[in-house]
Amino acid sequence: MQVTIDGVTYVSHEDPAWRCEQNYMAMVDLAPFDLGGMFEQLWLRELDEGGGYEVCCIPFYAYGLALGDVVRRSGADTVDSLISKSGRRALRVFFAEPRPSVDSRSVLRGAVESAGLLSEWNGDRHVAIDVPDISVMQPVFDSVQGEIENGSAFWEWSDSKNFR
Repeated sequence: MQVTIDGVTYVSHEDPAWRCEQNYMAMVDLAPFDLGGMFEQLWLRELDEGGGYEVCCIPFYAYGLALGDVVRRSGADTVDSLISKSGRRALRVFFAEPRPSVDSRSVLRGAVESAGLLSEWNGDRHVAIDVPDISVMQPVFDSVQGEIENGSAFWEWSDSKNFR
């Protein structure tokens, strides 16, 4: 979900992949990723050791982070640094408007489910997919390849840039 207040856009996760009973939330300023005026609210779980927090959602916009990564939360409830990587990746797909007659979103949902992957949708045009093992991804890639080739869908890895 996205909401704009006083010119600032806040992105939140309505259904985080690892929702648990004791979650914290912290904001990530997206300006270092060329998304000035935007913040993403991440769901975190406090870890017993080391003062870190585990990322419990699949980032839609923040680069360099994935589900299960451990981050440090500042006193201002912002994520200020990455402590350790989980070994997971996040694949993000954005579906452009207008939608083509052959819309691959339902095929993508089926491929993600068949592969046993976790995903989160931000509206009906932007999905973040947890990738614990790249070897299961071919059906997911195949499901949107036609739209990517036609320019009606775009994809990226969340780790294509480092977290800052």
